[in-house]
Amino acid sequence: MKRRDLMKAAGAFAATSLAAPTLSLAAASKTLRFVPQADLPNMDPIVGTQLVVRNASLLVYDMLYGTDSKVEAQPQMAEGHELSDDHKTWTFRLRTGLKFHDNTPVLARDCVASLKRWMVRDTLGQRLASQMDAIETVDDRNFRIRLKKPFPLMLFALGKNGTNVPVIMPERIASLDPFKIVPEYIGSGPMSFKRDEWLVGSKAVFERFAAYQPRQEKSDWLAGAKTMLLDRVEWITMPDSGTATAAIQSGEIDWWEQPVADVVPLMKRNKDIHVDIADPFGNVGVFRMNFLHPPFNDVRIRRAVQMVLSQEDNMRAVVGDDTTLWKTMPSFFTPGTPTYTEMGGEPLKGPRRYDEAKKLLKEAGYDGRPVVMLVAADVPITKAQGDVAADMLQRLGMKVDYQAVDWGTQGARRASKAAPDKGGWNIFFTWSPGATTINPAGYSALDAGGDTAWFGWPKSDEVQADIATWYDAPDEKAQQAAMDATNKASMEVVTYIPTGFFLSNTAWRSNVKGIIQSPFPIFWNVEKT
Repeated sequence: MKRRDLMKAAGAFAATSLAAPTLSLAAASKTLRFVPQADLPNMDPIVGTQLVVRNASLLVYDMLYGTDSKVEAQPQMAEGHELSDDHKTWTFRLRTGLKFHDNTPVLARDCVASLKRWMVRDTLGQRLASQMDAIETVDDRNFRIRLKKPFPLMLFALGKNGTNVPVIMPERIASLDPFKIVPEYIGSGPMSFKRDEWLVGSKAVFERFAAYQPRQEKSDWLAGAKTMLLDRVEWITMPDSGTATAAIQSGEIDWWEQPVADVVPLMKRNKDIHVDIADPFGNVGVFRMNFLHPPFNDVRIRRAVQMVLSQEDNMRAVVGDDTTLWKTMPSFFTPGTPTYTEMGGEPLKGPRRYDEAKKLLKEAGYDGRPVVMLVAADVPITKAQGDVAADMLQRLGMKVDYQAVDWGTQGARRASKAAPDKGGWNIFFTWSPGATTINPAGYSALDAGGDTAWFGWPKSDEVQADIATWYDAPDEKAQQAAMDATNKASMEVVTYIPTGFFLSNTAWRSNVKGIIQSPFPIFWNVEKT
């Protein structure tokens, strides 16, 4: 971004903000203004898989177990659990004094209804359900899960930190259709959602829930004490990076979740702004194709695209030229983690093979039909991937129908199984936090279960068998072998195409204290001085 453009944006922002009423100093010190990665389309983390919904939901809803920075699940709403000697019966006990935001008590039946709803939509939840005999209420504070066979990942599942998080809702809400967004956003988390102040496309507001009871343990990601030192958190949508840059420099906003790479050097020179890596686990870029409709229902055409996709081009577009912030990865799994594998990753290595890919495209009988490509143009990460893909597909000889939409529209349309010319799609772009792509557990984008899989609905019995083998592996050696096989089979069927691994920056004003590195923005224990 050019300096002149930044100055224009700063002037325009100042002109509008000076005329607005200001908060008192006391109120301002208890109010944090935050610019999220995208606009908040809803507050139902079970129906959708957008990270911005997950992030907001972690403020409003609580979970039975919370993932800590070691990616281990710790008791959160749960006081604890008992496991039978045969490892097939889990009994969970709730902490006392838990309340929902409507001041009704949290009961075991709320947990049972919430987990049932989650199991329908989440791949890890579906696997748990397939091994379950029953989930049942014991009394107001206790519920039980009875299994057909042991499920060692039980606590990991209940503390899942990716998308489709198993949050707890009141029974009357959780019992509603899991394929429709809930009509009320009532949780038991540290903040309540101010629906009367919600302006889609502009602002979402959260207020501290006075009846929330933090745990006594030290806070660590989603585990331990979620102590709110702020009374109010305002999420301000600012898709224009110039506006957001001017706003954080002037102090009109306090925290920008994902500043674009172009403006990071400018902010680093400002002594009133801190810039750091948001999450050391990083992110995996996602090029997602629809298996249901031509042309990508043919694996040969998916492989042709795989042959020409340049991860370097994608990462330079997303992050910039600083190679310390990105790397290529012929893998579906998070680089640098203990079980990372590149088995079968040859299609993403070396020079891109356009001549070979064009022959494969011709062999598959590509008929020149337009490829409907959904690009969330208001999110820099998806916009960058979309622009690179449009050029790549055109050079390959495919006709591209580039449809620039907002993030909320993409989230809604990608759930449609309709034909691309009837309101459906062929391609969309997103990214997954590296903390959720370490292994197959809960890795929605890797699931290849067809109709039950994530949007795109990839189908591969071999991939599913390899994932099942990983779940049942008796030791680390067997798990690694299953990881290798899963990566190889997923590359062959082209479940999706990883566009590379990248780190994101986050930026905040120097008078904001307590911000930590994590895969999601954490607001508890954050304060303004």
